[in-house]
Amino acid sequence: MKIVVIGSGAREHSLCYSISQSPLVSSIYAIPGNYGISQLAKCIEIDQSNFEEIHSFCQKNMVDLIIVGPEVPLVEGIVDFFEIKGIKIFGPNKYASQLEGSKGFMKDLCQQNNIPTANYARFNNKADSIKYLKDQSLPIVIKADGLAAGKGVTVAETMEIAEQAIIDIFNEKFGANMEVVIEEFMDGEEASYFICADGENFVSLESAQDHKRIGENDTGPNTGGMGAYSPAPIFNSKIKQQVDNEIIIPTLKALQKSGNPYKGILYAGLMIKNGYAKLVEYNIRFGDPECQVLMLRMKNDIVQLILDCIDGKLDKTQIEWEDDNCATVVMASKGYPGEYKKNTIIRGIEKLESSDIFQVFHAGTNHDGSNLLATGGRVLSVTAKNETLSEALNIIYKSISQLEWPEGYYRKDIGKKALS
Repeated sequence: MKIVVIGSGAREHSLCYSISQSPLVSSIYAIPGNYGISQLAKCIEIDQSNFEEIHSFCQKNMVDLIIVGPEVPLVEGIVDFFEIKGIKIFGPNKYASQLEGSKGFMKDLCQQNNIPTANYARFNNKADSIKYLKDQSLPIVIKADGLAAGKGVTVAETMEIAEQAIIDIFNEKFGANMEVVIEEFMDGEEASYFICADGENFVSLESAQDHKRIGENDTGPNTGGMGAYSPAPIFNSKIKQQVDNEIIIPTLKALQKSGNPYKGILYAGLMIKNGYAKLVEYNIRFGDPECQVLMLRMKNDIVQLILDCIDGKLDKTQIEWEDDNCATVVMASKGYPGEYKKNTIIRGIEKLESSDIFQVFHAGTNHDGSNLLATGGRVLSVTAKNETLSEALNIIYKSISQLEWPEGYYRKDIGKKALS
């Protein structure tokens, strides 16, 4: 099979790594890919939102399957486009993609189907938002309704911060025509839970825990994710049963009823307190960096799983996982998620040997012929698995210490909650 992977991050690098293990695959193309991905796939410089050009490439190269990594093309309707063209594509359609594409849509669906989540209100103007805010208790959560690369959420400890977050959203900091969703703050421990759905059935994948804040001890602004580990110890079989019955199944049934059955990966961001989980958010694809830890633990052929999903055969699918713990630590450019220097040099990466228990997945990287360059905010995802989480993390931090990158930054406390 010839496969196209859409995306350019460490998530897509880890997907390409898993896809490359499949005996079903003859060629992998990445649109647009990155330097790390170029070691496994042919990278094609096409804008991932230019569906016509992607289609032309797929036709010319007789591509059999498209796997979409990031959320933006899904929300823009890439699945609907290619289903009409008759090319197999993995992911939810445009309507179902609103689970991530619109916070308001997701919260309304939860309310209509008694899915446990934080109380909320949604607004399309600044004045009503701020008036409502005045009567709320702190801390309070302010969310931009649409996609904001993980940076459109503010957990406000003061009214001034909350008000500024609302002003930023209506001043189009995160894009035009954004609504605001104001939510009560939920405390507890976060976990990510992934399933794969084929429109009728679903199979559970695994749990992970992400570290969204830039600073250690979960401080500072939100990012796309600074590290993860899997499995998440807090996500036990009792909580899984509750989440499946009260969150996942009602969501899938509601979408089926709407005439838009969910197909693809669905990722529930959960807040767990006193043995009970509530839904924080949905993502309509693998998380980044969670995908990296899941790909190193999954025993199944990822391509076969995706084909079973597209063909509606998940009722016959069994997923097998390595018992090992897996972790990843994201190395970012200093200054991220704000301003940062581009094209800084990373030295020493050749010292780090890849294996089935250790991988360095690339995100914002390039190569000038002599040096590996950091071109983005999140740059590398250093990933390892081992019998124990503490040993996996030891391998990662020891490996990072061999790199010379003064302009780089990483958190030194990934996995701390699971180890305490």
